[in-house]
Amino acid sequence: MHPIRHIRSFVRREGRKTKAHTEAWDRLWLIYGLSTFPRGFLELDEVFGRSSEKVLEIGFGDGQSLIKMAKVAPEKDFIGIEVYRTGVCNLLISIEKECLTNIRIFCADALEVLEHQIPNNSLAAIQVFFADPWPKTRHHKRRLVQPSFAMLAAKKLKEKGILHLATDWMDYAYQMMSVMSESHYFENAKGVGQFVPRPSYRPLTKYEQKGLQQGHETWDLIFFKRAGL
Repeated sequence: MHPIRHIRSFVRREGRKTKAHTEAWDRLWLIYGLSTFPRGFLELDEVFGRSSEKVLEIGFGDGQSLIKMAKVAPEKDFIGIEVYRTGVCNLLISIEKECLTNIRIFCADALEVLEHQIPNNSLAAIQVFFADPWPKTRHHKRRLVQPSFAMLAAKKLKEKGILHLATDWMDYAYQMMSVMSESHYFENAKGVGQFVPRPSYRPLTKYEQKGLQQGHETWDLIFFKRAGL
């Protein structure tokens, strides 16, 4: 029998890689990169060499927001997941420039990483900021935030762990609100059906700043994993 394949929430495409990208990958990936093979749950304290709160971000883009969060919270350790190698290379360059030691990176499918390599009850927070909204109705099945994702995220979060979502697509915002509100694993930090103002710890991305200048809105959702699950 062939293994069941989940519907991917992304289309793999690569931006233009420069010589600096190639050099960064060759020099820095072995230091900050995490391999997906062989599969098996990681010992996260061993990965970072200390016991700390672990925050996982799915789809970090060029990594600049992740860099800012890691700089202002050196007591926390951050795991970033991104499928686009150019974005990973940009983050590697920034990690070296800022002399940060509290970031590690997967260049892989986030759902596969979560399922096979992140231990259960190990994360203080999972962040998904501005995931592909797949705006066409026929593509909504590709959106990351689905009931199955909520269940998987709950398995990986510690009790009272945070799932923080953000988008600038109103339709996706309300779909995410519906999915999360119907999940018995989570409770809304603000109250049933309520969005939250952007928390100060979530930096504005260049993409988001451009959208705000054009009058676009953004929506943040913060849910806690229920106690006793």
